[in-house]
Amino acid sequence: MESFAALRRMMVDCQLRTYDVTDRSVLAAADSVPREAFLPASLSHLAYLDQTVALPGTSRALMTPMVLARMIQVLDVQPGEAVLEYGGGSGYGAALMAQMGADATLWETDAAALDLAKAAVAAAGLAVTMTADGPGDDRFDAVLVAGACEVPPEELFPLLRDGGRLIVVEGLGRAARVKLYQKTSGGVSGRPVFDAAAPALAEFRKKPAFVF
Repeated sequence: MESFAALRRMMVDCQLRTYDVTDRSVLAAADSVPREAFLPASLSHLAYLDQTVALPGTSRALMTPMVLARMIQVLDVQPGEAVLEYGGGSGYGAALMAQMGADATLWETDAAALDLAKAAVAAAGLAVTMTADGPGDDRFDAVLVAGACEVPPEELFPLLRDGGRLIVVEGLGRAARVKLYQKTSGGVSGRPVFDAAAPALAEFRKKPAFVF
C-alpha cells in the first residue's frame, strides 16, 4: 500500500502537474483514489504509468492519467453536481468526480467492464451509481466521455441540463483533440480545448460508406 501511495504521488507531481493540471480538487482526488483498484490485480503494476491500459476481457481501456485528469479539470466539476461518465470501463473517471464531491453515475454498456467497475468502486470506498442501460430521465451538469469518438457523440447531448457541459476526445490518432460542448437554450455548441488521444469507442466510429 505504501508503494502505491508513493507512485500515486509521483503520478500527480510528474504527470498531472506537468500537463497543466492545476485544479486542487482534481489533484487531491487523483492523489487519494487508488487507481490500482481499477485494474485487475495482475495489471496493478501498470496503474501509475503514463499510458493507456486495456482492460482484459472487455472492449474498454483505462485512459492515460494526465488526459483524463485534464478533461475533468476542463469540465469544472463542482461538489453536488450531477455528473456522468460514459464508457468509463472500470469507472476511474466517475470515481475521481465522486471523490471531488459530485453525484457521479457511470454508464457502461460493456457488461464485463461494468463488473470490474462495481468491484473497483467498492474497493475504493466511493459511491457511484452504475447502469448498463442508460440513466433514464436523469439529466446531468457534466458528462465525461471516456474514450475517443470518430463522430460527435450527439446521442449524449440530450442528457445535459441547460448550461451543462460535455467533454470528449474527437478524432483518432494524431488528428484527435479534446472538445468541450455546452448546452444552452439555443442548442449545443463546442470548442476544441487541447490535443490528446484516447482509445476509440466503437459505438462512435464512422459508419462505413457505401462504395459502388
